[in-house]
Amino acid sequence: MQDSLLFEYAVIRVVPRVEREEFLNVGVVLYCRKLNYLKAIYTLNEGRLQTFCSAIDIPQLKEYLHAFDQISAGAPDSGPIGKLDAASRFRWLTATRSTILQTSKVHSGLSVNPEETLQKLHAQLVL
Repeated sequence: MQDSLLFEYAVIRVVPRVEREEFLNVGVVLYCRKLNYLKAIYTLNEGRLQTFCSAIDIPQLKEYLHAFDQISAGAPDSGPIGKLDAASRFRWLTATRSTILQTSKVHSGLSVNPEETLQKLHAQLVL
């Protein structure tokens, strides 16, 4: 039997009007220290988002989500934050902020396969 690995995750949320504190889950970011694994996945349902808030700038939101994804992957063009180690990038991505793109509080769990767990969480919490 494989050993279970500790992981942490947060739900990526779109908060069109911060003052109203209403949000729509669009993705999940998961970090596993032991495997140095950090990955974010998201699904942007534009129709649902437009129904939720017709004034939202979808192209700009897509840019924000792309940047979030690039930073989680540590991509070369992700700026100074993308050059940090995986743990620091995860902490930066999940820091409390008052912007259109936010994350939930960080939650933890055990998994034998972080990639499968990420896909499962995405299906349960976003789709």
